[in-house]
Amino acid sequence: MKKTAFLFLAAIVLSGCGQKKAEKPLLEGISCTGENHFSCTFDGVKHDFIVDMPDNTKNAPLVVLLHGYGDSAEGFRNGIHFEEKANPLGYAVVYVTGASSARDNTSASGWNSPAAPNDNKDTEFLVSLAEYLQKEYSLDKNRTYAAGFSNGACMMHTIAEKVDGTYSAFACVAGYMQPNIWDKRKGSDVSFFQLTGENDDFVPKESDGTAENNPAPSIEKVIEYRESSINADTSGSCEVGKGSVLNKYENSETHRQVWELTVKGGGHSWYSEKYNGFDATELILDFFETQK
Repeated sequence: MKKTAFLFLAAIVLSGCGQKKAEKPLLEGISCTGENHFSCTFDGVKHDFIVDMPDNTKNAPLVVLLHGYGDSAEGFRNGIHFEEKANPLGYAVVYVTGASSARDNTSASGWNSPAAPNDNKDTEFLVSLAEYLQKEYSLDKNRTYAAGFSNGACMMHTIAEKVDGTYSAFACVAGYMQPNIWDKRKGSDVSFFQLTGENDDFVPKESDGTAENNPAPSIEKVIEYRESSINADTSGSCEVGKGSVLNKYENSETHRQVWELTVKGGGHSWYSEKYNGFDATELILDFFETQK
């Protein structure tokens, strides 16, 4: 190659190195729509969220709550009222509404738990929302947690695998890990609490054969993976509710934990004292309290 041609090619490469990378979507248009109610857009997609803050927000832990398919922040809040038990303990609580999907023929709100590339950028949105809330309310960046139900619970596994640092602990009620997230798992060192109903056919299980024809990994395999990801070296168990057994695994150095509860006789629901002999909200808060 002639010297002049080489210099020309080198100039092209160097000019390309100076180009800016495509900018990430931003959380925009944040506006108050009512008492503690807000709306925003992310990558052109509208979301609503409800903020329930403790008396003192400085360095308070945050719990972001994701509803099931077809629900909303308002509906989920009215159904579980997580904030009634979390706020007195000093937790900030935020319920978030998902969005309709281009892959869905309905207009129902949900979450892109498979992290499909041509669908809503929900993983990035939930990171951006958490960062905004941390800054806006002076919350503790090291104690940002998430919990979800059903489709929102599936999103817990997705965030745990695809996000580093923003969220440090998750509670998954009646959800599972999507096959493509499982295939690309990376050994996420996060604390995780999985609550699964014994009679919940939505979650693939080896125990009842529902995993046999399901492309998603069985919840038993997922729990084993979660344990190995934190290098758990201690374990214990106790009975809760009406005969359910809560298994706990911990890394004694990092204090990362994995809790696993198969709810005896439980179906596809947010478990309650009335039907299950324990309150899922209280148990999840117990779990988050261990993260301090």
